[in-house]
Amino acid sequence: MKIGLLSDTHSILKTGIKDFLKGSDEIWHAGDWGSIDVYNSLKEITPKIRGVYGNIDGPTFNNELTENQIFTVEDVKVLITHIGGYPGRYQSRVRKLIIAEKPKLYIAGHSHILKVMPDKKYNLLHINPGAAGKSGFHRISTAIRFEINGDRIENLQIYELGKGLDK
Repeated sequence: MKIGLLSDTHSILKTGIKDFLKGSDEIWHAGDWGSIDVYNSLKEITPKIRGVYGNIDGPTFNNELTENQIFTVEDVKVLITHIGGYPGRYQSRVRKLIIAEKPKLYIAGHSHILKVMPDKKYNLLHINPGAAGKSGFHRISTAIRFEINGDRIENLQIYELGKGLDK
């Protein structure tokens, strides 16, 4: 299963990121979509979109998306939320979810900082795809692709584009 992952688009979906996500079986968005147009653009790439709302997403998104997504793809249990922290610095709400749900993959956005970190304490991989849009302090727009094969998360690739560029 080929997964495209992004976050913090803030109403902008750059052409280069759309091209990078082509071929994904599913696209996951870790919040701060900014506009339903981003969702619709992603649907043109693949019909299978999963995501959570972020702190800038209004009632339209709150009705369509949830604060957390917990699901299993092949043999990998996944937890996605927008604001949740990272290994060693989880918010208490997220730490409780991790303990109760035991995901193998935990994804959060919000920080605009791309991170891929193992958490040996909870036996999971944490990914923050950074920020794909233009808004924010980040200098590089980022997205991630990876594959889930059985119980393995592999072939991770990172897309980077300078903030001032539109491709």
